[in-house]
Amino acid sequence: MGGSVPHGRPRSGPMKLSPQTAENFIRANTALLSPPHVPQIALHLAQEAHDLWQKTEEELARIGLPPPFWAFAWAGGQGLARYILDHPEIVQGKKVLDFATGSGIVAIAAAKAGASSVVAADIDPFCQTAVFLNAQANHVCLIFDGSDLIGADHGWDVVLAGDVFYEKPFSERLIPWFEALTLRGAEIFVGDPGRSYLPKSGLEQLALYEVPVTRALEDTEIKRTIVWRFSKASI
Repeated sequence: MGGSVPHGRPRSGPMKLSPQTAENFIRANTALLSPPHVPQIALHLAQEAHDLWQKTEEELARIGLPPPFWAFAWAGGQGLARYILDHPEIVQGKKVLDFATGSGIVAIAAAKAGASSVVAADIDPFCQTAVFLNAQANHVCLIFDGSDLIGADHGWDVVLAGDVFYEKPFSERLIPWFEALTLRGAEIFVGDPGRSYLPKSGLEQLALYEVPVTRALEDTEIKRTIVWRFSKASI
């Protein structure tokens, strides 16, 4: 949910979303705000979580769109973006993939930190427009990929993933892919606020943050968030 929770979730109903429809909806229902843990970045974010959730379900259910996970700065994404901005050498001059990008917060952090190219990937159809608007607001250039990239390898040097281990079937697809990329030589960094299906081994802890979040979406106002790196030695 960079992170973006819905990357692996099934959709229902026909897809009839145009970029203009998405842009109109985003501009009407969000405000340009800075997440509390990453004030250097501005994002189009929901101010009232429940209101936007209801509006999306009521107005957009007919075209089968998922809930607007892209409209919130989730803890895993905030933590990972903070770490990248504080340690720019991780991405400087490198090809970066931000997987399940959501709002694009982590991708934007990588671009600001000097990555040579950044692909922001998410299968949520709203994300392309949200990422474009957020990249524009932060004066960075991102490449968007709306395909399911699990299992692919396009030569990325670094793969970033915020808040992705929330669902067992999805995690069971992710873990072997991340391990394969690690063994090939890519570096995989994960921001995680204690989701249930984070791997129990093969990870190196890099940083611990206390990240303010929206209580309407989480069980607390502060989420203890850890940045991990997949370890080749442990695979």
